Amino acid sequence: MRITAIQTVIVNAEMRNWVFVKVETDQPGLYGWGEASLEWKTRAVAGAVEDFAPMLVGEDPERIEFLYQKMYRQSFWRLGVIGMSAISGIEQALWDIRGKVLGQPVYKLLGGAVRDKVRMYTHLGGGDMKAVYETQHSNDPQVFVDRALAMRAQGYSAIKVLLTPPTESLNPIAAYRYAERVMTALRSAVGEDMDIMVDCHGRHFAGNAIEFCRVLAPYRPYFIEEPVPPENVDVLAEVRRASPVPIATGERLVTRFGFREVFEKQACHIIQPDLCHCGGLWEAKKIAAIAETYYMGVAPHNPLGPVANAAALHFALSTPNFLIQEDMLTDVPWRWDVVQSSLETRDGYWLISDAPGLGIEVDEDAAKKRPFQQEVMHSTTVRAHDGAILDW
Repeated sequence: MRITAIQTVIVNAEMRNWVFVKVETDQPGLYGWGEASLEWKTRAVAGAVEDFAPMLVGEDPERIEFLYQKMYRQSFWRLGVIGMSAISGIEQALWDIRGKVLGQPVYKLLGGAVRDKVRMYTHLGGGDMKAVYETQHSNDPQVFVDRALAMRAQGYSAIKVLLTPPTESLNPIAAYRYAERVMTALRSAVGEDMDIMVDCHGRHFAGNAIEFCRVLAPYRPYFIEEPVPPENVDVLAEVRRASPVPIATGERLVTRFGFREVFEKQACHIIQPDLCHCGGLWEAKKIAAIAETYYMGVAPHNPLGPVANAAALHFALSTPNFLIQEDMLTDVPWRWDVVQSSLETRDGYWLISDAPGLGIEVDEDAAKKRPFQQEVMHSTTVRAHDGAILDW
């Protein structure tokens, strides 16, 4: 069996473009799907996939580790998130092929199930990104409460919120009081049966981040995500040591080498590799295995498309230190028209699927009806207390 072609199928899903990767073989009807979606870099990722194709055409698609190493090493220049996203989508498609050849779901090829269902969380507003951003930029705690209760009604037992003010070296007390008001309202409304994660999007400086963690600690957040930008691991480690609540990071890191310093400096409690960026399923398993030696949990980042959801399910089912999985299952109402899936959800969990491969199929005719469009970031302009204009 040999690879005959590699192509991308791009679907505009309003907030972002999904970049699906199709690896075709010389066996009639045998091909695999992966996902390499990367916001605001869609054409760059699709181009990178095309650049890798000459390395792979004519190769055996079942030599997954070999082909990964070939793409990674023979590129010579080390690959950032664009190149690694392309590799990730291709690698997932190779696992899809391997599972179809063997008639087995991918999780069984990754070591088998260590759990019988996968806990999920979503954002306030679900996957409706307009609602998500409206919530984030609201000054009314009741907006947060109403949307949290709506997510609980859909079966979720965990949600994520963004309460972080604009980045400053230190925030005024009003910014912390705002976060307190929102968390007080949320915790009062949902009680202790729902976990609340707080995403900072790397907006804080160290002093801000530490105080923010202390302010939110009484409300027992499940974790606080990316309290500082990812470039300076020493600062993250400082926050982690001072924080009374668990710290999570890693969505912007790629390959196990990108995570190495975070592990060595024990700079977080929970890592968040994205399977569409970090190098794919096998690289994510390697990252998780290293995390296990440091007693760190894994909560993969995934606000992406339905192929990414399928890959995340197989990773979560087979990874012992997995904690919880992000999803965006309601981002667009036609999501499951473009991708037919064996995924089944119940009461805030994904259930096991035994369909061969990743258990998905892209409807290319439906995909063509939603061609690429340049992404538009929902932004809000705010004025910091010192008069600076800040956009995020």
